[in-house]
Formats: sequence, structure tokens, C-alpha cells
Amino acid sequence: MITNTELEYKGNLYPNHIVEFSQDSDKLYFTTDNGVVLQITILRGSIIRFRYATNYNFEPDFSYAIDPDATMGYSKLEIVENDTEYVVATARLSILVDKMTLRTQISDLEGNIISEDELGFHWEENYEYGGNTVKLSKITQSGESFYGMGDKAMHSNLKGKRVENWVTDQFAFAKEQDPLYKAIPFYVGLNKGKAYGIYFDNSFRTGFDFSQERRNITSFWADGGEMNYYFIFGPDMPKVVSSYSSLTGTPELPPMWALGFHQSKWSYYPESNVKEIASDFRKHRIPCDAIYLDIDYMDGFRCFTWNKEHFPDPKRMISELEEDGFKTVVMIDPGIKVDRDYWIYNEALENDYFCKRGDGPLMHGKVWPGECNFPDFTNPAVREWWAELYKEFMSELGVHAVWNDMNEPAVMEVPTKTAPLDTRHNYDGHPCTHRKAHNVYGMQMVRATYEGVKKYVYPKRPFVITRAAFAGTQRYSSTWTGDNVATWEHLWIANVQVQRMCLSGYSFVGSDIGGFAEQPDGELFARWVQLGIFHPFCRVHSSGDHGDQEPWSFGSEITDIVRKFINLRYQLLPYLYTMFYKYTKENIPMVQSLVFFDQEDNQTHFRTDEFIFGEKILVCPIQEPNAQGRRMYIPRGEWYDFWTNEHVTGGKEKWVAAEIDMLPIFVKAGAIIPKYPVQQYVGEKKIEELVLEVYYKEGIEASEVYEDSDDGYDYKKGRYSLSNYKLTGKENSLTIQLFKDGTFETEYEMIKLNFHGLPFEVDSVMIDNEKIALDSISVNENNDLRIDKNFTLLHLSGKQ
Repeated sequence: MITNTELEYKGNLYPNHIVEFSQDSDKLYFTTDNGVVLQITILRGSIIRFRYATNYNFEPDFSYAIDPDATMGYSKLEIVENDTEYVVATARLSILVDKMTLRTQISDLEGNIISEDELGFHWEENYEYGGNTVKLSKITQSGESFYGMGDKAMHSNLKGKRVENWVTDQFAFAKEQDPLYKAIPFYVGLNKGKAYGIYFDNSFRTGFDFSQERRNITSFWADGGEMNYYFIFGPDMPKVVSSYSSLTGTPELPPMWALGFHQSKWSYYPESNVKEIASDFRKHRIPCDAIYLDIDYMDGFRCFTWNKEHFPDPKRMISELEEDGFKTVVMIDPGIKVDRDYWIYNEALENDYFCKRGDGPLMHGKVWPGECNFPDFTNPAVREWWAELYKEFMSELGVHAVWNDMNEPAVMEVPTKTAPLDTRHNYDGHPCTHRKAHNVYGMQMVRATYEGVKKYVYPKRPFVITRAAFAGTQRYSSTWTGDNVATWEHLWIANVQVQRMCLSGYSFVGSDIGGFAEQPDGELFARWVQLGIFHPFCRVHSSGDHGDQEPWSFGSEITDIVRKFINLRYQLLPYLYTMFYKYTKENIPMVQSLVFFDQEDNQTHFRTDEFIFGEKILVCPIQEPNAQGRRMYIPRGEWYDFWTNEHVTGGKEKWVAAEIDMLPIFVKAGAIIPKYPVQQYVGEKKIEELVLEVYYKEGIEASEVYEDSDDGYDYKKGRYSLSNYKLTGKENSLTIQLFKDGTFETEYEMIKLNFHGLPFEVDSVMIDNEKIALDSISVNENNDLRIDKNFTLLHLSGKQ
């Protein structure tokens, strides 16, 4: 007679002793007596993948995050077995696998332990949903710090924090609130000057504990799926982030106008309001490249439709805006209104493109149109269909770019704010529930959008924006940090979020300048613009519920300040464009936290405010009201005050004056910073002269300037211009060598060089080893110099 039919609750389960080892090319398999298999894959000498199976079975090996074009390959792999462990050696690392527990330890070639399992891999059976909750814990070394994890509204250094990855619509989120709109399960550990990274490739809800629960333990876990993570060794932080970015991918170059200043609001309508905003930008002489149309441009919030009362002829309006230099960006959400008279709804219904609940009915949820169904963007057929829906908008009406919002997916009036967990998804042929697909839903929506926009703006380049994202979404889209608030605290949060996103491989990012919810005063708005022009994505966006938030909305004093800094953004466009080029080619974050810039300086490990814009410009925003200046940390090295040219030696804190019309900005000694003239929009003016701001340094410094046609794909055929400058400064001389690559011919013929900090008075100039008369090349008392763009060697000398 059966007296007890309950399943035994087993709690945490652990691997036991290894009974079998095998190798298949770059994959090593360690099998335990209780059916756990550890697969170690050597991707490169410094990138190792750890993947665990229970009951001897691995799940299908599929990932949305890993770039299919990621480069792999290694030069050395040796495996040695002794009495207690297996020792796996690569050209960069040594990995020990304990025979009794399956725990691992990773060391560099000098024997320094970089990562060491505590309990190591363990799991717990999930009787409610099936499968396992997978867990792994590691020893936190003394003094170890942690960075990354994408969109987190908290201190840059995550030591002592516990975070969660579950993309969530968090309107007016607070400092420390978690989770937010993005899930990027990647962190960088730093200890004793050596950095490493861990990317946990699992799309279920994941958690990370950075020594909060237990002081010396770091752990991470997932509600389902596999324990599947990548270990990435530096030892330099830039190498870790670059390697992670090479795994998950970087975007192609955007059109240059996408790097200009953009203006948005919920919502600009009707057409007369849009035209008025555009006219006011030109009247106030404030540069702007794009105006955004939020959901009110639609007919009843139905995607891919127009409200003909507010926008009777969208094609004409878009064309007229373009004539005045404005690109039009429209919002598209995932929720499709349930409406039998709506052709998109009917088409999705007929083709079985909507998500379904566990027992078969369509998944319903309330969004802006009312009752909606949601396309399953993890289905390749749905993505292909969705991409084709952009044909009319892009090809026929002339829309320039698309903004995907509410794609967590956000569902109103339900406690979970999203789809029920039993919602079914195709997951590219690996059927699953929303537990697994939730974090990638927005990613796959914007992937489909990207493919459609790219197809139908061709031969131009696509520009797409998303709110929700998973690791790897940077391949398809820019992003912003979601529905923030017009407070000084949120100015601090925006600064930290953008730094963290860039360190997490996602550089094309910005915030809603001025705050989305509530209303900033003029001072806060000005300070936010001063920060926002140094973010890769630069857009004002507001809810409109509390007042106007255009650059001229706060009086003439603030208007003048905002104009000054947006003008600076446009002057620095060639510098920013070069930053983006290096991001795409070398995976270098466009905004760098000080710890990324100089990890060996312990003073940088807990700095949140200061950051490096590109690789040569130091910025420190003002983040409190009524400030006349602030103390800031100047990183080690030699710097120049951008405004005064004062020379500063770093490695110390410094008081910097900064009235409301100023922002602390410093330029690295030896840097060559390119500038364009101020334009009201990209392409307004023919660039007749490139200005190079040259900052003297005793020593050697390299700088680059990347240029192409600003749009299109000719650059992929070699039609680009990459100017590599090598500056060599000595006590009484300065030499600049130019090495050029690419076949693109810039419009300008002349370069103007402005020299800063020369310790000598110029009395001799040589160009390409030929001495030049000073009066023939426009040298003046300000050390300005105009020369032909095709020089290869410039030598200045003089006396102190």
C-alpha cells in the first residue's frame, strides 16, 4: 500500500567525484559519479567557457547573446592529470579541476589566483516548473571590487550589492531600485591590479550577489536553464571589456546625424506643433538633427498607422522637415491592438504570429491601445514579417529611424508588469515559456526592427533605439536608460548608468536629458545638457505632463548656456565619430569610468562622477544645485584645463571653479582633438577646414581622426580616411607625424592646428623636412598654424 506520494525535497545538490575525462578538440568533458558533466571550452588563451549538465544531458547549445561572427582560436592547450586534480593550461591561464568536487580554480601564469570556486556549481530541482535552479559561488578575495552588470541605478562599484536581471518597466525608478529595463549578466572583477570578467549566458531571471549575503563570497544563479558562463582574463580591464564585446558583438557605424542632438516629447502633435518646434530650433540657432514622434502620431495607438487628423500628409511633413535638416524618428511598440478592422492584427492572427498562453489561448495584455496581443519575436518568421512592416514607413513615407519602447514587454494593470510566465515562445526552434524568453523579448523585437529599417533605408545606414535589452543587443540598436525623473539625484544616476552600460559592452547609450517625469528647473536642465552632450546618445525627452522642456523653455540665460554646450557637441562630432569607429573596430567603450582608465590607481576604484569621454577628454558633471564649482579627482598623468589651458598634474583631487555656464573639462596632454565648425545639423555646411587642437606633451602620444561620407556603406569598401597622428614633444620642439589609411578624400584641403601649452616660442617650422617661412603659413602669436592636409611630418622648434 502506498502511504506517501510526495516528492522528496532534496535541497541543494552538488557534483561528487569525477569518474571520467574525455577531450573533443577544444572541448574537455569531466563527468562525475552522480551524473554532472562539466564541459570546458577553450575559446582563446584568455577566454574559457564553463558549462554544466546534470543527469548527463546538456541542453541544445543556443544563445541570442553570442555574436555568430565572434573570433575564436588559441595557440596552446595542455592537460595534465595528477592524484587530486586535472590541470588545464593555455597560453594565458592555468585551470585546476578538483577530482572530488568538480570545483575549479583559475590562475595566471605567475601563479596568482584570479578566480576560485567556493561551493562551485550546485543546483536545486524546481518542482513547480521543472528543470533546475542553477547556482555557483566563488571566493571573494580581500579588496576585490566589481563593476558592470549594465543598467543599474547604483554605485559603480558593486561590492556589497545584490542585483537581479529581469527587464522591467520601472517608471520613475529610484536610486538603488532594481531590476530595471535591461539584463546584462556580465561583471568585471578587479583585485590586486588584475581584472577578469564573467559573462553568465542564461536568459532566465538571474541574480548576482557581490559579497552581500556572505562577506567573502560572490555568487550568481538562474531560475532555470544551464550554468553556462564565460571566464575572460585581462589582466587589464580594457582587455576584459574588449574580449566580452568581441563575444557579444558591436554595432556598425551609425549615420553621423545619429550622434547629433535630438529632441523628443510625449508627444509632439499635431503637425503644426512639430513644425513649430523645428522652426524654434532654427530661430534660436540651437543645433538639432532629429525630432521624435511618440505614440500620439498613431491612429488610436495602432502600430504602423497615422492619425490623419493630426498628420494629414506625413510624407509631405517628413520631407519638409528634412529640407530644414531634421530627421524624423517614430515610436513603435510591441502591443498590437485587438481589432478585426486592423490589417496588421488580422495578418498576425492568420499567420499564428502572436504569443499564446500555456493552454493555447492568445496572450492578452493592456497597453496604450487597450487590449493587445503580442507578436512572438523569438520566432524567425515573425521577425521577418515585422521587418517587412517597415517598408511603407521607411521607403514610401521617408521616416528616418525607429524607436522601440514598452518592449520588456510592458503590460499595464498587472502586478508583474509583463506577460504571464506560462506564455509560450518559439525561441528560434527551442520552444520555451516566458520564464526563459522574457529577458530577450525586447532584444528580438529590436533585432527585427533593425533588419527592417536597414533594408528600407538602404543605401543609408539604419538608426534604431530600444528601451529593453539583453546582452548582445548592442549589435542592433542604441538605447537609453528609461523613464527617469527630473531630480538632481537622477542626474547622478544618469551619469553612473551610462558609464556602467559602456563598461558592459553597450556604448551607444544616453539618458532622457532633463528627466522624463516631473519638471526640471533651468539650472538642473542646463547641468543635465552639460552632461548629456558627453554621452554617445544625446536626446532630450520628457513626459510633457509638467511643462515644456525644449532648450529655450527656461529663459534666455539657460538658453544661451544650452546653446553653448550643444554647439560644443557639434564641434566635437569628428572626435565622437572617431570614438564610435574605435568602438566598432577595437571594442573600446566610448565613455570610460576612471577605474577602467587607470585600474592600478586605487583612488579610481570608488569614483562615480568623473569619466573619460573617448580616450582623451576628462569630464566631471556638476550634480548639485547652486554649485560654484566642485572638487574632482584628476587621474594620473598630465592634463590641460579645456577652458583656461592651465596645465595640471594628475593623481590628486582638485577644486575646479564651474559657474552655471561652465563644466569641468580637461584634455589629456599630447592629445590631438579634431573639431568641425558649428552646424545647425549634420551636413548643413561644407567642411572647408579641419581644426586640430594640439596639446603639448613632453613625450609621445598617439591620436586618430576617422572620417568618411557620414552615411552609407562606401566606408566598407575602403572609402574612409583614417589619420593617425604621432606627437613627440621635447623641451624645445614638437613633432607631429601623420600616417593615413583609406581612399576617402575629405572636402577640406587645409588643416588648422591650435597649439596649447607649448613651452617655447616657435621660431622654426619644417614641413616634410623643408623649412617654411613663418609668414607663409599663418603662424601668429596664438601659435595657430594652417597647413595642407596631406603633410606627413611637421616639426616646430624654438626657445623657451
